[in-house]
Amino acid sequence: MRNWPWYGHLVVAVIIFALVFFFFFKPRNAELKSLQESRQKLEKEVEVLKEKKKELDKIEAELVILSATLKDLEQIIPQKKEIADILRRIQQLAYDSHLNVLKFQPKGEVKKDFYAEWPINIEISGTYHNLGIFFDKLSKFSRLFNVDNFSISALNNQTDVLTINSKFVATTYYFIEEQTPPAKTTGTGKAQR
Repeated sequence: MRNWPWYGHLVVAVIIFALVFFFFFKPRNAELKSLQESRQKLEKEVEVLKEKKKELDKIEAELVILSATLKDLEQIIPQKKEIADILRRIQQLAYDSHLNVLKFQPKGEVKKDFYAEWPINIEISGTYHNLGIFFDKLSKFSRLFNVDNFSISALNNQTDVLTINSKFVATTYYFIEEQTPPAKTTGTGKAQR
């Protein structure tokens, strides 16, 4: 090879370069292009996922706010009737206001779309001032109440602590829980073993 002319060395160098290019660099270059395309595709997917993550974070924040709002609303309009608790609390409000509960008569509930009204006939006696205190405390009660058919009458035999009699209907509300339909049984309904 030493005796070859300069262009012979050039031809050998070109052949070696071509062999190295076609057997080493060209497959590597194709692999590199494939990796670059995969990288670009993954970067696009990452951007899409980042946008979805932002949306998910926003929805989760809204869910936290809505859950807190629902919890607050459940204090005002709970999901089930609490007859004993309401009776006890109204009696306590009347007692704290120095009134006598003469009648506490729940009526039948009136179902609406997603809630039910629950009217309660109430009759109390005491003084006009104490009745005002009672209604003030009832307005600050954690449950929502509407007072209808309100009437006051003076007692015939009045004392210092008993001067009036009052009758009214206090209506409270509660959410109607959605009931899931019972599972359908197949066949004869007998248990299979």
